[in-house]
Amino acid sequence: MKIAFFDAKDYDKPSFVREGARADIEFKFFETRLGEDTAELARGFDGVCVFVNDDVNAAVVDKLYSYGVRAIALRCAGYNNVAVEHCFGKIHVFRVPAYSPYAVAEHTMALLLTSVRRIHKAYNRTRDFNFSLSGLTGFDLHGKTVGVVGTGKIGRIFIEICKGFGMRVLAYDKFPAQIEGCSYVSLDELFARSDVISLHCPLTEETHHLIGREAIGRMKKGVIVLNTSRGALIDAEALIDGIKRRIVGAACLDVYEEESDLFFRDFSGHIVEDDVLARLISMPNVIVTSHQAFLTEEALSNIAETTVKNLVDFAEGRACENELCYRCGKIEDCKKNRSEKCF
Repeated sequence: MKIAFFDAKDYDKPSFVREGARADIEFKFFETRLGEDTAELARGFDGVCVFVNDDVNAAVVDKLYSYGVRAIALRCAGYNNVAVEHCFGKIHVFRVPAYSPYAVAEHTMALLLTSVRRIHKAYNRTRDFNFSLSGLTGFDLHGKTVGVVGTGKIGRIFIEICKGFGMRVLAYDKFPAQIEGCSYVSLDELFARSDVISLHCPLTEETHHLIGREAIGRMKKGVIVLNTSRGALIDAEALIDGIKRRIVGAACLDVYEEESDLFFRDFSGHIVEDDVLARLISMPNVIVTSHQAFLTEEALSNIAETTVKNLVDFAEGRACENELCYRCGKIEDCKKNRSEKCF
């Protein structure tokens, strides 16, 4: 198989070259993102491999199909950037549902600890030989209440980490799991009682701007908001307003709603025109990382291995448990239980 690999970074290539060679799959790496203007690059390929900032809308799907592409391999868990319904009957879509949930959960806790213990500020000070402790007072996580929205694999691991710190855990999920030491509550109650709120849910029409002005208005004063899931779960302008009104005490963001034109690229020598992001980064109680939570050696290896397995299953006509299909009207919850290919 020949696969056009879009939005390629140097850290992607070694694991995909290695796994591809084992399965007789040739990856052609393109630094550009997939979109309507770049879909032509996929002409003559059997499939495309895409990431979170590639735009695989209906128009792109139609172009890919006309070029002979029959597989879209997502190297991530989320698929809100792919017109999955439009793909049905044309192009098979696969994802990597769990590359390393530990990587994301651990990064979330790293952001939280950095924020509450002012580690980022201390690091900058001591590099200038400033050893003053003024303004570096933090607080214990032990005994605080964390509200976790979304209790899939990543959310559950983050919960276990929080329990290890002695935190009380509240959770919200449409489909609750059995988690010892965790109390499921309504979103309103979670917002009202939590000292820390962490988002680990997918981006859907229902969760778009889950945290906006109304939700922030129901939160406890001084709450810390964490988001390592999808940027559009938070209305960034509402978040800025909540920070200015001293409701949100701190925000730690690994994702941003308008990140597609910015993240994964170096703009250090340029003026960034996104005023909302610029305002967030300028705030002393906001930490932003550029969609870095997944980036561990283990995760990169797992992503490549699972993606290649998905493509091999497709090429050999086998059902693949990681296929996203709209045959039954439910993208993930297929009634056929993946006993055969979706079409």
